[in-house]
Amino acid sequence: MLKKRYIRDGRNRLIGSLTTGYSDTSSIVRDERDQILGRTSERFRTTRDLNGNLVAINSSDPGLLLGRKK
Repeated sequence: MLKKRYIRDGRNRLIGSLTTGYSDTSSIVRDERDQILGRTSERFRTTRDLNGNLVAINSSDPGLLLGRKK
């Protein structure tokens, strides 16, 4: 079952969302305009941007994709 969590900044403003529950243990990260920023993989512990470029190895942190320039 897919679950959507919202990510907020320190002033409680919505800055993104994280959709989890895919069968391949990945998550989709979206910005406040609902545009896809990238995906994280729990299995491989990686974070990739929209173009498939590695953002982080050994860290499946969706926060690394927020605030990056496209």
